[in-house]
Parts: sequence; C-alpha cells; structure tokens
Amino acid sequence: MGYPWLLLCFLCLAPHLPEVTAWKASCKNPYYGKCYGIPHNCPPGCPRLCEVDCRICKPYCPCDRPGAVCQDPRFIGGDGVLFYFHGKKDRNFCLVSDSNIHVNGHFIGKRSKKGRDFTWVQAIGILFGSHRLYLGAKEVGKWDDSSDNLLIQLNGNYISIAARAGETWWSPEVGLRIRRTSDSNVVVIEARELFNIAARVVPITEEDSRVHGYDIAHDNCFAHLELNFKFNLFSAKVNGVLGQTYSHGYRSRVKMAAAMPIMGGAKKFASSHIFATDCSVSNFGSKAAEVDGGKPLSIVCNGGGTSGQGIVCKR
Repeated sequence: MGYPWLLLCFLCLAPHLPEVTAWKASCKNPYYGKCYGIPHNCPPGCPRLCEVDCRICKPYCPCDRPGAVCQDPRFIGGDGVLFYFHGKKDRNFCLVSDSNIHVNGHFIGKRSKKGRDFTWVQAIGILFGSHRLYLGAKEVGKWDDSSDNLLIQLNGNYISIAARAGETWWSPEVGLRIRRTSDSNVVVIEARELFNIAARVVPITEEDSRVHGYDIAHDNCFAHLELNFKFNLFSAKVNGVLGQTYSHGYRSRVKMAAAMPIMGGAKKFASSHIFATDCSVSNFGSKAAEVDGGKPLSIVCNGGGTSGQGIVCKR
C-alpha cells in the first residue's frame, strides 16, 4: 500500500522540484580528432559550466583545477591545495607577483550578518613588460546569459571582440591573443611565453543567494569573474595570494581539516589600486634595478569605479 502512495506524492511534487539541466561542452582543439566537437554533459559539480579535457576526452569543472579562482574567492593553488581568501569588499589584493608579471584582483561584495564580507573577484589588472591589461565584469542588475558583460582594456584602450565563439583579437607587437570560447562572457587570454588565462563572467543566482545566505537584492546580481590561470615560468621569489603556492618548497598554512580552509594575510597582499605594485610582497620589475633605482615599478591610476571604466594610468 505504501509504494503507490509514495509514487503519487512524487508525481504531485515533481512539477515543483528544482530542475538543474546539464549543459554540454566539447573539445575545441581539432588536433584531437577523435574527441573534437563531440558534446559531453557537464558533471554534477558544475552542471552549467564545464570544459573538456581533449587528451582524455572527458568533461571537468574548471574551478577544481590548479590555478582556479572562483566563487567566494575559492582558490586552487599551484600545489593543488584548496583554500579561501576573503579579503575585503571594494579593495584590491595582489594575486601574483613575480619579476615579469604582476596580477591584482579587485574584490566586490557585501557585509554578511556574521560580520565578515562576502566577496568575489570582479576584475583583474595584469602588468607584464610595459603593458597594462584590465579584465573585468560589468555591473549588472538582472542577469541575461545572452548579454556580454566582459570589459577588456589594454594600456587604457578598450578591446572589442565580436560576440561569437571563435572570434579572436591579436596583437603581434604585444604578443597578446584574446579568443572567445563562447558567444558571450567567456574568453581565453594568452601572452607569449608568460600566461594563459581562461575567464568567465558569472552572476550570483537566486539559488546561490538562498543556499549561502548572501541576501542578494534583485537590482544587483554581483557579476564577477571565475578564472583559471596557467603560467609558463616563475622565479623563486614569486608571491601573492595565489602566486606563493607556485613557489618551490611552499607549504600551505591553511587548516586542511577545516570546513572552509582560509588563507589569512590580507594586509600583506593589499594593493592601493588594481594596477599598483605596492603590496608588501611585490617583486615586479625586480630585474630592472638599474632602470628604476632598485625599486619595483609602480603605476598610479585615477578614475575607474567598480566597472573599471575611465581608468587613466601613468608611471
């Protein structure tokens, strides 16, 4: 008698149960002919955003790979260890600093009822050589998957790329290539012999807000970046929230048994601007001692709110 009643209850409730539809992803590298273009359902851990490892022809969650910066900032270090770094809202923090590259992250967020800030990485500022690359999420009220909310600048100039998967912007002088891997909100940025960064703009959904207690209002979905960094070469002095985890002999200081292993040290990673190199662990430009009086290069910027518009910088 129990089984029919259980079945009837399930059928009655089914229309009201939340539905999570798995999106599909495919290998986009034609070199892997047997895998190229074959659609795969995204894994349960990331049903709406995944990528395919062409070598083994299986989908995976980008946020679970070394070099990932996602969510409330959840990092996967170069050593493969997961940790959180909350920082503070409306502040900038040094994510990576080495002699030839410096990456700052601009954090947005809101105060939680528990007293700390809920934070997300809204933008990154990358210094390499004499160049400044800005990548950020625009401020968005109501999220629309079809709208492109990426903002990209190189040396203060906006970069426009047609909203179509496969479209590419390329600067041979700078050695920089930016390629869309989706019609909107997803790009891969490559700098010759330096880095490869996959970046996605994502919102805080109503479900995210409910589950985590973010209490997000309907007029701001806190659009932010999810990032995957790959670096070609580091010196022994590499530092930063993420960069330190690539240092030879690095041992993680987070409590691995904790439900949320948190990386501290916000003060030493703090930067005055998204393009500043004044965090205490900075060593950007350290090879250019003869040129810059032995001090790390610094860039002073004015303007630019959380959307990053109107940035004016000079050395």
